[in-house]
Amino acid sequence: MVNFFSIYKPLLHGVLKLVGMTTQAVEIEPGTVLNFWVPTETTKKTKNKTNKPAVVFLHGFDMDGILNWQFQVFALAKNYAVYVPDFLFFGGSVTDRPERTAEFQSECMAEGLRKLGVEKCTLVGVSYGGMVGFKMAEMYPDLVESMVVSCSVMALTESVSNAALQRIGFSSWAEFLLPKTVEGLRTLFDIGSYNLPRVPKFISEDILEVMFDHRKEQTELLEALVISDKKFSIPHYPQKIYLLWGENDLIFDMETARKLKEQVGEKATLLAIDKAGHLVNLERPFVYNKHLKRILAALTEEQKCHYN
Repeated sequence: MVNFFSIYKPLLHGVLKLVGMTTQAVEIEPGTVLNFWVPTETTKKTKNKTNKPAVVFLHGFDMDGILNWQFQVFALAKNYAVYVPDFLFFGGSVTDRPERTAEFQSECMAEGLRKLGVEKCTLVGVSYGGMVGFKMAEMYPDLVESMVVSCSVMALTESVSNAALQRIGFSSWAEFLLPKTVEGLRTLFDIGSYNLPRVPKFISEDILEVMFDHRKEQTELLEALVISDKKFSIPHYPQKIYLLWGENDLIFDMETARKLKEQVGEKATLLAIDKAGHLVNLERPFVYNKHLKRILAALTEEQKCHYN
């Protein structure tokens, strides 16, 4: 039987090209390559710059970039220069380096964007992507002008990690995020959503076949993600940061969101979408896109005033 994704992904990629997106592999260094979806106009020799504001989407842990953010790309590609990378060991991104930290992902992502000609951008990150996004905002404030973060934390400290795992009933992130059975995958989606329809068994089997090619490396990423509480201190972020949450997120619940807002301080705004879980951008894409468009429009206007 033909794998569902062997049909769906070429169709998705074809439609993305119709809205002005294309793929580009960016070599960070020999042995390390990041795959990006980028605006087609930026790849043309006659016009390698765009005047549209740059928006970079950072994906969660169990999907590559374009599967995670497909609905947002279609909504924004007309008015924004949209960049959708795959993190290392997801999609088409690989490295032969041994580093597995969020810092290393951040360094590679910033270098990839620089090589693509992105000088300033708004980051939009969900879950794992939000954690890497916070690290990028800390390390590269000249690149990251603002952020929209969904269902994430600044850093996955041991206390935050233990509380989240206890809420969802798992002993480790690898056990939850890297399922090996159809039932394990269904549990992942059940916990990650408020009320997504149950995925048919044949699609679940197809997902297990194609989505977990780098289990060893992804397990190492998860192990490196959890840090000691003693090693974490709250950075100062000069950027404006919007927290766009699924109100029914079981993994990083609303209490976590409110604490994150307090940590960020006066430059943070918290918005919650009801009847949505951790996969908020996939579960309620139209509502999410409505909020996201308003946020980006406000940020663009502020940046115009700042530079004028």
